[in-house]
Amino acid sequence: MNKNYYAIVMAGGVGSRFWPVSTTDFPKQFHDMLGSGDTLIQKTFSRLSKLIPAENILILTNERYNDLVLEQLPMVKQEQVLLEPAMRNTAPCILYASLKIQKQNPNAVMVVAPSDHWIEDEDEFSGNLQQCFDFCQKENALMTLGIQPTFPNTGFGYIEFDKSDANPIKKVNQFREKPDYETAKAFLDSGNFLWNGGIFIWSVKSITEAFEKFQPQMNGLFQQGSESYNTDSEKQFIQTNYEKAENISIDYAVMEKAKNVYVLPATFDWNDLGTWGSLHDKLDKDDNNNTVVNATVILENASNNIIRSEAKKLVVIDGLDDYIIVDNENVLMIYPKSKEQDIKRITEIANKL
Repeated sequence: MNKNYYAIVMAGGVGSRFWPVSTTDFPKQFHDMLGSGDTLIQKTFSRLSKLIPAENILILTNERYNDLVLEQLPMVKQEQVLLEPAMRNTAPCILYASLKIQKQNPNAVMVVAPSDHWIEDEDEFSGNLQQCFDFCQKENALMTLGIQPTFPNTGFGYIEFDKSDANPIKKVNQFREKPDYETAKAFLDSGNFLWNGGIFIWSVKSITEAFEKFQPQMNGLFQQGSESYNTDSEKQFIQTNYEKAENISIDYAVMEKAKNVYVLPATFDWNDLGTWGSLHDKLDKDDNNNTVVNATVILENASNNIIRSEAKKLVVIDGLDDYIIVDNENVLMIYPKSKEQDIKRITEIANKL
């Protein structure tokens, strides 16, 4: 296994659209959302460790989730868990982790991956990741894995690549914001657009140079702590300075500004598991297109629903079509799947009760 390979797993999100299962205290990456026997972060770590030494996988998360990470990933040491004392989007935490890695190994190449995505064919994922690592070891490149779009989704950003490029790895023309339906349809028809799945690959040299060029203020802030990284004084430096960083994503901070950006169209099946509807799409269904997780059910005149409960509870449903039915501790939610984007708003109301 190549000692120059590293991973940064992003595990600080709340996953509010998966309420009431996903909560601020116990978000979705720490749940077995698919009834597979492993939580999403466990699946992610296992997938990455097929190619990357386990000790080179860093977990970026909020301070409140430190114990959950160590409990669910017992092979991970405390020094591999990077704790964010404040929510500052993806750019600051990626820079922080990159500078730590650079101090350990200036020859490192790394992948940045969300902790809560579902990837079906893990061998294909490893093969795609290997292609990216090989490319980034030769070229000064900032790379992303683009997801082949299967329908005109308006909930994802898109990556436009050079149509004339016959190579497997394509030069990126530009990143495009979440489109309306007609624009998304035009993207699919054109054939040179991919979904932005938020998986990035680069050498530590390329990404730190990019931050130096495009985010000099943020780079200067984190460079002040360079002597403290991987020492006992690192925690104090981060506690004092992290919240001073701009709240900005890696896409806006670096990827949309850089000219050396490339994409590999992924060959694996992928789902971002962003909503109950996306979970319904991923799981097995009965003859009436119902999906059941953990529950024992009696269903009559019921179709297109997702039903989830704790502890194999018996759930009886008659006359519901296209609903999310979730029974979780002290919350029972029966909600139209067509309105699932409103669950985040419902969560905010519930938190005030």
